[in-house]
Amino acid sequence: MNEAMQRPIDRWFQNYSGDHRNGTNQLIHVVAVPAILWSVVALLWCIPIFGTLFKSGIWAALAMFATWMFYNRLSRPIGYGMLAVFFTMGCLCRLIEQTFGLQVLLYSAITVFVVAWIAQFIGHKIEGKKPSFFTDLIYLLIGPIWVMSKFYRHMGWKY
Repeated sequence: MNEAMQRPIDRWFQNYSGDHRNGTNQLIHVVAVPAILWSVVALLWCIPIFGTLFKSGIWAALAMFATWMFYNRLSRPIGYGMLAVFFTMGCLCRLIEQTFGLQVLLYSAITVFVVAWIAQFIGHKIEGKKPSFFTDLIYLLIGPIWVMSKFYRHMGWKY
């Protein structure tokens, strides 16, 4: 299919995949990208809301909703999958906050964020290519749905 006929999501995936051909780098991304996504959600979850009726998590909810809208416009099936992912991540954040406290959630998010990014850069060192987001920051949003699309293909589902 020529590039003019491709859906935008297919063009994003084609460009992103060009920087992620090495099997080890792909495996690292399959683990590290969702970990980074969760850590960002958790970090946003921890931003305090003073003097309002809102509880912790409102910033994360707003960010997840805005991101989900972007994903849903690219592909309805990917949008549904990411809605489930975001819901699960929100539930996990709430569970950790209620069970262990907001401080544990914050420190866990920071730890996961740092470790997962180190893994990402190791993967790109193995690959021999710079991360895609050095070209365009939008690739920070493409990574999670690229991983989701790998899962969809594995399941035989269309995205």
